[in-house]
Amino acid sequence: MRILGIDPGLRRTGFGVIEMHGARLRYIGSGTIVVPADQPLAGRLKVILDNIREVVQATQPTVSAMEKVFVNTNPASTLLLGQARGAAMCALADSRLEVHEYTALQVKKSVVGNGHAAKEQVQRMVQHLLGLSGLPAADSADALACAICHAHFHPLSQRLKDGGRLHPASGHRVRGGRLIG
Repeated sequence: MRILGIDPGLRRTGFGVIEMHGARLRYIGSGTIVVPADQPLAGRLKVILDNIREVVQATQPTVSAMEKVFVNTNPASTLLLGQARGAAMCALADSRLEVHEYTALQVKKSVVGNGHAAKEQVQRMVQHLLGLSGLPAADSADALACAICHAHFHPLSQRLKDGGRLHPASGHRVRGGRLIG
Protein backbone atom coordinates (compact mmCIF):
# COMPACT_ATOMS: atom_id res chain seq x y z
CA MET A 1 0.00 0.00 0.00
CA ARG A 2 1.32 3.45 -0.93
CA ILE A 3 0.05 6.20 1.38
CA LEU A 4 -0.02 9.95 0.66
CA GLY A 5 -0.14 12.06 3.82
CA ILE A 6 -1.27 15.67 3.63
CA ASP A 7 -0.71 18.46 6.17
CA PRO A 8 -2.97 21.18 4.74
CA GLY A 9 -2.35 24.88 5.20
CA LEU A 10 -3.23 28.01 3.30
CA ARG A 11 0.39 29.23 3.29
CA ARG A 12 2.22 25.90 3.31
CA THR A 13 0.79 22.45 2.57
CA GLY A 14 3.04 19.53 3.39
CA PHE A 15 2.89 16.18 1.62
CA GLY A 16 4.64 12.90 2.20
CA VAL A 17 4.45 9.50 0.53
CA ILE A 18 5.41 6.18 2.10
CA GLU A 19 4.97 2.53 1.18
CA MET A 20 3.88 -0.11 3.63
CA HIS A 21 4.99 -3.72 3.11
CA GLY A 22 3.74 -5.78 6.04
CA ALA A 23 5.04 -3.91 9.08
CA ARG A 24 7.86 -2.21 7.14
CA LEU A 25 7.62 1.42 6.04
CA ARG A 26 9.61 2.86 3.15
CA TYR A 27 10.02 6.54 2.34
CA ILE A 28 9.05 7.52 -1.21
CA GLY A 29 9.11 11.33 -1.15
CA SER A 30 7.91 14.49 0.54
CA GLY A 31 7.81 18.24 0.17
CA THR A 32 5.96 21.45 0.80
CA ILE A 33 3.63 23.36 -1.48
CA VAL A 34 4.31 27.03 -0.80
CA VAL A 35 1.24 29.09 -1.64
CA PRO A 36 1.88 32.70 -2.76
CA ALA A 37 0.34 35.03 -0.15
CA ASP A 38 -0.24 37.80 -2.70
CA GLN A 39 -2.92 35.86 -4.60
CA PRO A 40 -6.64 36.10 -3.86
CA LEU A 41 -8.11 33.24 -1.83
CA ALA A 42 -9.55 31.40 -4.85
CA GLY A 43 -6.15 31.46 -6.57
CA ARG A 44 -4.41 30.17 -3.46
CA LEU A 45 -6.87 27.27 -3.16
CA LYS A 46 -6.29 26.44 -6.83
CA VAL A 47 -2.52 26.27 -6.22
CA ILE A 48 -3.15 23.67 -3.49
CA LEU A 49 -5.60 21.73 -5.69
CA ASP A 50 -3.31 21.69 -8.74
CA ASN A 51 -0.16 20.79 -6.84
CA ILE A 52 -1.74 17.93 -4.94
CA ARG A 53 -3.08 16.57 -8.23
CA GLU A 54 0.50 16.70 -9.56
CA VAL A 55 1.85 14.91 -6.47
CA VAL A 56 -0.78 12.17 -6.86
CA GLN A 57 0.04 11.76 -10.53
CA ALA A 58 3.80 11.62 -9.87
CA THR A 59 3.72 9.27 -6.87
CA GLN A 60 0.66 7.06 -7.61
CA PRO A 61 -0.56 6.51 -4.02
CA THR A 62 -3.30 3.96 -3.33
CA VAL A 63 -4.77 5.79 -0.32
CA SER A 64 -4.44 9.13 1.48
CA ALA A 65 -4.52 10.46 5.02
CA MET A 66 -4.87 13.94 6.43
CA GLU A 67 -5.27 15.65 9.75
CA LYS A 68 -8.74 16.67 10.98
CA VAL A 69 -9.22 20.31 11.90
CA PHE A 70 -10.54 21.51 15.21
CA VAL A 71 -11.69 25.02 16.06
CA ASN A 72 -8.78 27.13 17.23
CA THR A 73 -8.98 30.28 19.30
CA ASN A 74 -9.28 32.23 16.05
CA PRO A 75 -12.40 31.18 14.09
CA ALA A 76 -11.27 33.06 10.95
CA SER A 77 -8.01 31.08 10.85
CA THR A 78 -9.92 27.84 11.37
CA LEU A 79 -12.22 28.69 8.46
CA LEU A 80 -9.27 29.44 6.15
CA LEU A 81 -7.56 26.19 7.17
CA GLY A 82 -10.82 24.36 6.46
CA GLN A 83 -10.86 25.83 2.96
CA ALA A 84 -7.28 24.67 2.35
CA ARG A 85 -8.29 21.19 3.58
CA GLY A 86 -11.27 21.29 1.22
CA ALA A 87 -9.05 22.08 -1.75
CA ALA A 88 -6.70 19.24 -0.80
CA MET A 89 -9.60 16.85 -0.26
CA CYS A 90 -11.11 17.75 -3.64
CA ALA A 91 -7.79 17.00 -5.35
CA LEU A 92 -7.66 13.60 -3.61
CA ALA A 93 -11.30 12.81 -4.40
CA ASP A 94 -10.82 13.91 -8.01
CA SER A 95 -7.91 11.45 -8.16
CA ARG A 96 -10.24 8.74 -6.81
CA LEU A 97 -8.23 8.30 -3.63
CA GLU A 98 -9.86 7.19 -0.41
CA VAL A 99 -9.24 9.84 2.28
CA HIS A 100 -8.71 8.85 5.92
CA GLU A 101 -8.76 11.54 8.58
CA TYR A 102 -6.98 11.52 11.93
CA THR A 103 -6.87 13.97 14.80
CA ALA A 104 -3.57 15.61 15.73
CA LEU A 105 -3.71 13.61 18.96
CA GLN A 106 -4.03 10.32 17.03
CA VAL A 107 -1.18 11.24 14.67
CA LYS A 108 1.23 12.25 17.43
CA LYS A 109 0.34 9.29 19.63
CA SER A 110 0.80 6.90 16.70
CA VAL A 111 4.19 8.30 15.71
CA VAL A 112 5.72 9.50 18.99
CA GLY A 113 3.68 7.66 21.61
CA ASN A 114 2.57 10.96 23.16
CA GLY A 115 -0.48 12.81 21.85
CA HIS A 116 0.92 16.13 23.06
CA ALA A 117 4.38 15.77 21.50
CA ALA A 118 6.22 18.84 20.22
CA LYS A 119 6.81 19.34 16.49
CA GLU A 120 10.52 18.58 16.93
CA GLN A 121 9.70 15.20 18.49
CA VAL A 122 7.46 14.36 15.54
CA GLN A 123 10.23 15.35 13.11
CA ARG A 124 12.81 13.18 14.91
CA MET A 125 10.52 10.15 15.10
CA VAL A 126 9.55 10.45 11.42
CA GLN A 127 13.27 10.60 10.60
CA HIS A 128 13.91 7.51 12.74
CA LEU A 129 10.90 5.45 11.55
CA LEU A 130 11.65 6.08 7.88
CA GLY A 131 15.45 5.89 8.16
CA LEU A 132 15.94 9.38 6.72
CA SER A 133 19.48 10.81 6.66
CA GLY A 134 18.28 14.26 7.73
CA LEU A 135 15.49 15.85 9.69
CA PRO A 136 12.45 16.47 7.45
CA ALA A 137 11.00 20.00 7.28
CA ALA A 138 8.12 20.58 9.72
CA ASP A 139 5.32 20.55 7.11
CA SER A 140 6.71 17.46 5.37
CA ALA A 141 7.22 15.70 8.72
CA ASP A 142 3.60 16.36 9.70
CA ALA A 143 2.38 14.97 6.37
CA LEU A 144 4.63 11.90 6.69
CA ALA A 145 3.35 11.47 10.25
CA CYS A 146 -0.24 11.37 8.91
CA ALA A 147 0.81 8.66 6.45
CA ILE A 148 2.59 6.69 9.20
CA CYS A 149 -0.48 7.03 11.41
CA HIS A 150 -2.62 5.50 8.68
CA ALA A 151 -0.11 2.70 8.22
CA HIS A 152 -0.46 1.93 11.94
CA PHE A 153 -4.26 2.23 12.02
CA HIS A 154 -4.98 0.41 8.74
CA PRO A 155 -4.49 -3.16 10.02
CA LEU A 156 -6.82 -2.43 12.96
CA SER A 157 -9.51 -0.89 10.76
CA GLN A 158 -9.31 -3.89 8.40
CA ARG A 159 -9.84 -6.29 11.31
CA LEU A 160 -12.85 -4.26 12.45
CA LYS A 161 -14.34 -4.35 8.95
CA ASP A 162 -13.85 -8.12 8.92
CA GLY A 163 -15.81 -8.66 12.11
CA GLY A 164 -12.85 -8.24 14.43
CA ARG A 165 -10.95 -11.30 13.21
CA LEU A 166 -7.55 -11.57 11.60
CA HIS A 167 -7.30 -12.92 8.08
CA PRO A 168 -6.54 -16.64 8.27
CA ALA A 169 -3.25 -17.81 6.78
CA SER A 170 -5.23 -19.63 4.12
CA GLY A 171 -5.95 -16.31 2.45
CA HIS A 172 -9.65 -16.43 3.29
CA ARG A 173 -11.34 -13.47 4.86
CA VAL A 174 -13.59 -13.61 7.87
CA ARG A 175 -16.75 -11.54 7.83
CA GLY A 176 -19.60 -11.89 10.27
CA GLY A 177 -18.05 -15.03 11.78
CA ARG A 178 -17.99 -16.90 8.43
CA LEU A 179 -15.14 -17.64 6.07
CA ILE A 180 -15.46 -16.02 2.68
CA GLY A 181 -13.30 -16.59 -0.39
